[in-house]
Amino acid sequence: MNAQTSRRDFIAATMTGTLAAVATPLVSAGEKIINMPMVVPSESFGANDRIRVAVLGINQRGKSHIQELMKQKNTELALLCDPDMVLLKQRAKEFEETYKRKIAVEQDFRKVFENKDIDAVTLATPNHWHALQVILACQAGKDVYVEKPATHNIYEGRKMIEAAYKYNRIVQHGVQLRSSVAIREAVQHLRDGLIGRVYMARGLVYRWRPDIGNKGISKIPEGLDYDLWCGPAPMVPFTHNLVHYNWHWHWNYGNGDVGNQGIHETDLCMWGLGVNSLPERITSMGGKFLFDDCKEVPEIQTSIYHYPKERKIIQFEVRNWCTNLEDGAGVGNIFYGDKGYLVVKGYGTYNTYFGEKREPGPSRSEEGELSLHFTNWLDAIRARDMSIQNAPVETGHLSSALAHLGNISYRLGRQLEFDPVAEQFVGDEDANRMRTREYRQPFILPEKI
Repeated sequence: MNAQTSRRDFIAATMTGTLAAVATPLVSAGEKIINMPMVVPSESFGANDRIRVAVLGINQRGKSHIQELMKQKNTELALLCDPDMVLLKQRAKEFEETYKRKIAVEQDFRKVFENKDIDAVTLATPNHWHALQVILACQAGKDVYVEKPATHNIYEGRKMIEAAYKYNRIVQHGVQLRSSVAIREAVQHLRDGLIGRVYMARGLVYRWRPDIGNKGISKIPEGLDYDLWCGPAPMVPFTHNLVHYNWHWHWNYGNGDVGNQGIHETDLCMWGLGVNSLPERITSMGGKFLFDDCKEVPEIQTSIYHYPKERKIIQFEVRNWCTNLEDGAGVGNIFYGDKGYLVVKGYGTYNTYFGEKREPGPSRSEEGELSLHFTNWLDAIRARDMSIQNAPVETGHLSSALAHLGNISYRLGRQLEFDPVAEQFVGDEDANRMRTREYRQPFILPEKI
């Protein structure tokens, strides 16, 4: 597509590539959804065109987005957005002090999506907002970088994919391991048979997660649009147990550590094993064994995902206190083959070991994967080419859904059978109800994308 071809023409020409969603409807035709007009930028990007980006969610991970975008060539970080106006003003002040220029701020993300001067957005908002904001951004003609997990529940994944394809948007999932030079080399070793036939992957999330206590109900802080923060989740009385970080440990907003840090590892488990669908059998157990605090999610959790037809299995462990490391990996992955095993540590290191004596083999350590991941996203935007993405929208659905499957098994307390084609649980109405959630008006996930 040359620089004279409009994005609108390009989208019209590619509408037939829309993926079908395989899920039951969430809302009836009469229910309201957020009123967001579709805005399609009038011009396509040439190789050297500047991309104007807004960052949504600027408490913690959003700070990394700001730093990384400011490193990118031909990219303008144009706006910061967050429902907490006090925090927003603080980040804007820090930005001006660091980069010696002012930056626009906006409290309501819907106004960002209406802004025709914004080409793309990055999402570092809480999990319960991710998929809905991706869909609305796609409908508004914005490309999207969405933090892990891309979804809060299984149903959202296919709707998000549908939106990306229908509106020809570049949606990049924030699993930067896929852009790591070292880890891409490690995965190629797995493909080439370096450790033999790879039959098992383990994901490890051993993070120090302390007692968060129980702060109780309190007054909504000045400057916080709490209704907008809650969005599609229930509007419960305000508590500092949720805002700004500890929402991760409450089911209405987060997905525990398997759905937090763990998405990097669920994604790598699937990528390294070469599986492109969800498992057929899932079991998960764990609990709270350490602290009497207000966290709802398990402190300790072990999940098993079985692919019987492919003779492959994924094991996943969450531990959040004193623990050993496994061949140096506390956050990472281990792949097992019939000739040896491969260990991924953190974000850019792998080691291999062979035979009964665990003799060391090829290894590599290299940093810079997050910058490479943003560059890959921006390159795909300029090229209007999903095929060059390292972490396209489909990876967001699958790696997130794997975590959701484990959490559903844990919460129901039983092993589950799953149809990976229909993406439905087999003969289990309780589990199928947990594939989605009840969305609060007017923040409804649209049935028609």
